[in-house]
Order: sequence, then structure tokens, then C-alpha cells
Amino acid sequence: MSDKYLEPYRESAERHGTDFGVTLWADEGTQRLRFKVFAQMCPFAGKRILDAGCSRGDLAAYLIEHDIAYEHFVGVDGLDQVIEYANGRGLANSEFHAGDFLRNPGLLSVGEPDVICISGALNTMTDSHVQQVLESSWSAAREVLMFNFLSNRAGSGAWLQLGPARRLDTFKLMDWALSKTWCVSFRQDYFKHGHDATILMRKT
Repeated sequence: MSDKYLEPYRESAERHGTDFGVTLWADEGTQRLRFKVFAQMCPFAGKRILDAGCSRGDLAAYLIEHDIAYEHFVGVDGLDQVIEYANGRGLANSEFHAGDFLRNPGLLSVGEPDVICISGALNTMTDSHVQQVLESSWSAAREVLMFNFLSNRAGSGAWLQLGPARRLDTFKLMDWALSKTWCVSFRQDYFKHGHDATILMRKT
């Protein structure tokens, strides 16, 4: 299996090292808003969390900063250098592992997560890769799977996506989620024009 989906991050790492730019987010404000939505939709306190595509460990740092006392946090990312950086941050009750969770879906079960989060990692993948990751994540999560993505149902005023990230089929993802569980939450109200969307799925 080709890991072309990681190439934009490798190129970004060559330019930015472990600085924020390696994440491919536009700026820290847009990243933190996505994390805020995650925290609003899911009560993380007391949970075992796995962040698939964790990059520098910024989600764990955000939860700590906002006094959200998770039980344990596992981050997984395909770039060795960002994992080394994350492990060096001294984030409480956290561990970070280098590995490709698409090629090795067993990584999604590390720490027996109650909640699996995917923030941004799907945006450089093909539709078939997205499907594989979501299926594996849903199987590995004990309680909740939540993920965000660039919505193809955004308004006409939304930012253009010229690559390497791309917009995903929102209705297709919602249909998939509802085929797994009736307990689904959806938000597309936190960026102007619906630029980004978040789906939360809960096992009942």
C-alpha cells in the first residue's frame, strides 16, 4: 500500500521541522477551534483517548490547558520527528507512538481507548483509505469515534481547497456513520460558510 497520504506531512516537516506549520493547519486558531468543538461534543474527562494523527500532541496539550482531566492519552502519527517532539513535552498521563495506523490498524487499539479522535488526518487520504481508517477506528473505540474533515457541502463563500487537503463527501460520511449507529452528532457551524464538519458516533 502506498503511503502517499503522508507525503504532504513529510514535505511540511522538511520546511517547518516540529514547528506548528508541520500540522498543515492554517493557523493555531483554526486548530484550537476544532479541538474546542471536540471538547464540546464529547465529555473527555475520565476517558482513555487515542488521537489518530496526533502530530505534535497539541490535542492533549489543549485538554490539559483547559483542565479536562482525561484518564490516559495515546497519540499516534506517521512522522517520527513529531512523535519525538510530543514525547518531549512532558504532557501528563500521555504517550505517543510513531506508526502508520492505516497500514497497521492495530495501533488504534493501543491503550484500549474509550474515545478515538481524528482531527485533520483524513484530508489527504483517498476515499478508500478514509473508509479503511474509519472502519478500523470504529472497531477499536470502546465508546466514541469522532472525526473532522473539510466538508464538500460548505457554502459558496468557504475557503478554496487547492491541495494537499481536499473536501470529503459529507453525505456519504454521514450515511456511513448512521449505518453503524443511530447515535450520531453532526456539526458544521463553527467556521464561516461551513468550511469544516465534525461527526461524533457513540456506541450504545
